[in-house]
Amino acid sequence: MGRRLRLFPLNSVLFPGAVLNLHIFEPRYKQMINECLESGEGFGVALIAEGAEAGDTNVLPHDVGSIAEILDVQPLPFGRYFISTVGSTRFRIREVISREPYLVADVDVIDEPEVPDDREVDELLPAVRQRFEEYIAMLVEFSGQESHILLPEDPQGTSYLIGDMLQVAERVKQRLLEITDTKARLRAEYDFLERLLPQLRKLLERRRVELHERQENGEDLSYRSAQEQYFGKFFSQN
Repeated sequence: MGRRLRLFPLNSVLFPGAVLNLHIFEPRYKQMINECLESGEGFGVALIAEGAEAGDTNVLPHDVGSIAEILDVQPLPFGRYFISTVGSTRFRIREVISREPYLVADVDVIDEPEVPDDREVDELLPAVRQRFEEYIAMLVEFSGQESHILLPEDPQGTSYLIGDMLQVAERVKQRLLEITDTKARLRAEYDFLERLLPQLRKLLERRRVELHERQENGEDLSYRSAQEQYFGKFFSQN
């Protein structure tokens, strides 16, 4: 199904169901959000392929993105906004038809196919969930911060949430977003976690040994190290 969509190219990938908070300060995007609010429409978020996030009218987005539905708007001084959005339907850009004052494109909304009853999906889903939960538990231990992530029951929702939460390069997330088949997306996430988890286990074991040795030497570990602060940012939703 085709439609015309206002676009907001970003250096991040928005998955269906994921929350995205934005500080709107550029005049063109303030205008765009005003128009979205007046029309009751969302806008398209697409990862930047070439160009800059701010001030670049020639920016080139990737073809596939997600529509951001506006949940909440907090007005700020000088006409700025802080907005909270959630990803809904994916889309594919057919053609960028305007760049002033912001990008507008003709897009095809990507229908989300139902996941059929499939023995492989039934076996794959709990395996991916188990590995993702181990992955999150290790990151929590690294960061020292609690994190409560409730995975959806359905395969498609699970695949999107895991894609959103994985700490990988945005171009990798973009490839996950572009996969049209839920089973294939879950398989890609399973394969990624299978490769990553042994490395994280080794890092975490070395970290435990290091902390034990520092405690044995009487060092005060009540503060958070720079490394812990780095890992802690993984759990910010802002």
